Amino acid sequence: MYRNSDGDLMPSANQAALDFLLSRRSRPAKTLTGPAPDKATLDVLLTAAARTPDHGKLEPWRFIVLTPPALHRLGQSARTRGRALGLEAEKIDKIGAMFETAPLSVAVVASPKPSEKIPEIEQTLSAGAVCLALLNAALASGWGANWLTGWTAFDRPFLTEALDLHSHEYVAGFIHLGTETSTPPDRPRPDIDAITQWVIS
Repeated sequence: MYRNSDGDLMPSANQAALDFLLSRRSRPAKTLTGPAPDKATLDVLLTAAARTPDHGKLEPWRFIVLTPPALHRLGQSARTRGRALGLEAEKIDKIGAMFETAPLSVAVVASPKPSEKIPEIEQTLSAGAVCLALLNAALASGWGANWLTGWTAFDRPFLTEALDLHSHEYVAGFIHLGTETSTPPDRPRPDIDAITQWVIS
């Protein structure tokens, strides 16, 4: 804390963290390659991700770490399921490649818990917060990272057969992790004034 020129007590900023948040940029999954974080490194990232808002301390989420052999299996399962659904070949190839080309991926599984006090929507939002926290922890650590979903994140037969999820669970995000091969240009960002309303009375 410090006092400004008017004598008001002000909080001290973590400028490095703020600068990171103001400039963070996901790395497209197709630009990621190996190496990927090892277990010790990933444990730190997952620990950071788990420090997320969680009303009621329910932990309505969990992690599944997908290594290349598992990702290849998921890619094949996605292709098989896509054909069974009658999807276009282009969509099937895209979702298959999403798994098969990833150096490492963490499935953040939304796993809402029964609660009289905490509605499921709050638990869902907490799972989304975990995804962003993991993404940002990876980027802040110098890794390339991307948050993806796609139809496999919600397709019940795929979730049951390929990931062995329970009937109430789904994937909030597949967080792909690896080494970035190129830095993408920034994309247009929201006009804050256009999406912000101040209520003063």
